[in-house]
Amino acid sequence: MSEQAPESLADLKAAIAENHTALSKRLRQVAEYLLDHPDEIAFGTVAVISKDAGVHPSTLVRFANAFGYSGFSEMQRLFQQQLLKESPSYSDRIRLAREEMSVEGDSPLQLLGQFSSASTVAMDKLRSSISADQLEDALDILAAAESTHIMGVRRAFSVSSYFAYALRHVNRRAYLVDGVGGMYREQANSIGPNDALIAVSFHPYGPETQEVVKIAREQNVPVIVITDSQLSPLASESSVCFTIKEAEVHGFRSLASSLCLAQSLSISLAYRLANKSEAS
Repeated sequence: MSEQAPESLADLKAAIAENHTALSKRLRQVAEYLLDHPDEIAFGTVAVISKDAGVHPSTLVRFANAFGYSGFSEMQRLFQQQLLKESPSYSDRIRLAREEMSVEGDSPLQLLGQFSSASTVAMDKLRSSISADQLEDALDILAAAESTHIMGVRRAFSVSSYFAYALRHVNRRAYLVDGVGGMYREQANSIGPNDALIAVSFHPYGPETQEVVKIAREQNVPVIVITDSQLSPLASESSVCFTIKEAEVHGFRSLASSLCLAQSLSISLAYRLANKSEAS
């Protein structure tokens, strides 16, 4: 599949996203585990990683070979190098959060501590996983849009509804695609060629959101995506894609990082528009 192995973790992730559909079922399983659990890949042994990923150890080697690496350890070094570039306190916070979450019991105070610790770690990761260029590109789209349409269903609905609220408060035309009466397609068809779409979707990815994104892209409308994996079906359709790993406690996922990003983009847009107004 790949004659030359990617030299950075970012390049490897891009290669995985590009070739995901061509992989076998087992290799896709490894790809999804690899993107969702980078720290486990960096620290784990082949035996432990393969067990957690639900595949045979030889599948990890085959996956590495498919992307041009001589073996799994060569690919694993990319994950280790990435961790070295991050804040030295990040791994310590991960360890502390895991220790706290391993405490037996589920009193309200214990659960609050678990969600708080896990969200703190996720918020730190948010800052290091998003680039300045991504933020600027998203702001360029929002500033240029005549109207912004926001789509998100189920768990993502609270993020999309906040986006609509925040953008309206900075004097932007913002419309929530809420599908009242099942009218997702009809609302999507009102998106104009000079508008923008914000799509928020997490696994399992809502078919309604995918349909609205498809309609927008058919009109060459720029799409800002907030999702949880580079393998999300929305990622390949995006003009700008923010991949966010939310905190998870006992199978319940937080929305703190996604809401933080939504607030940051909305306020940054307000600052940009105010500066532009003052300059003119």
